[in-house]
Amino acid sequence: MAKTKVYIDGQSGTTGLQIHERISSREDLSLMRIPEELRHDTEERKKYLNDADIVFLCLPDDGAREAVALIGNPHVRVIDASTAHRTSPDWTYGFPELSPEQREAIAASHRVANPGCHATGFISCTAPLVRCGILPADYPLTCYSLTGYSGGGKKMIAGYESPDKDPLLCTPGIYGLSQTHKHLPEMQMYSGLSFAPAFHPIVDDYYKGMATTILLHNRLLNGTPTAGQICECLESHYSQSRFVHVRPYSEDTGTLYAGTLAGTNRLELIVTGNEDRTAVTALFDNLGKGASGAAVQNMNIMLGMDEGLGLE
Repeated sequence: MAKTKVYIDGQSGTTGLQIHERISSREDLSLMRIPEELRHDTEERKKYLNDADIVFLCLPDDGAREAVALIGNPHVRVIDASTAHRTSPDWTYGFPELSPEQREAIAASHRVANPGCHATGFISCTAPLVRCGILPADYPLTCYSLTGYSGGGKKMIAGYESPDKDPLLCTPGIYGLSQTHKHLPEMQMYSGLSFAPAFHPIVDDYYKGMATTILLHNRLLNGTPTAGQICECLESHYSQSRFVHVRPYSEDTGTLYAGTLAGTNRLELIVTGNEDRTAVTALFDNLGKGASGAAVQNMNIMLGMDEGLGLE
């Protein structure tokens, strides 16, 4: 059987390197690597883009749009890790746990947009609650999301790992203060919300791992559910999921650490609170289920393979 040819456009960035690490030893794939000195040569890139069966785009938004425009071969299937196509009607959103129909759409698609890391955590918490009728679409949601610095790319990584780094980098950094973070459109769209949430992303002095939390006033939810009932809704939605799990409800779960699932492709939801107020937290790896691991999972689904191949 012929091997599936895979090309990573943006092979030297953090996401590209992580994808390569996850699939480089697979015998069912043939990895195409453009010579380093030619990776900015448009004509050479075009050859690789059109000769592959699967292309991963690990590029800035404009670079991803340019790469798609260079693909003339209708058989090439693309997984874009940038923000460029996540809300485009011509692309399939790559979060298979959204619904069985979403998984089927990914399997059939030639253009898949990989979710953003913060968006992955937020959507995993909210979409099932909207679908089951607990969370009103117009609920005034707030969300904060902790992430390791690896998600900020090479420049940020270098800053945090410099022996002469700014002492302030040893403390949490709140950013996206204008409430215009690039993940907000997909967070709203795929959760089924009428309005984007008030959202604060926070980067801290650790390499990878995420904790994305939404806060709810139960009296404003349909049916005024308890935290335990909210947990039951999430458990039902993800009962057949390979990588997304819901921790059994407990009023006291102790302390949650953002790096708990670093190095895995797993995402765990933890519901805490009581009859009056509820918090739902998604723990996962910003480079795993939040980026490269999700991209490989989508590739496996598109190729009709075991979705956990190379991820467990």
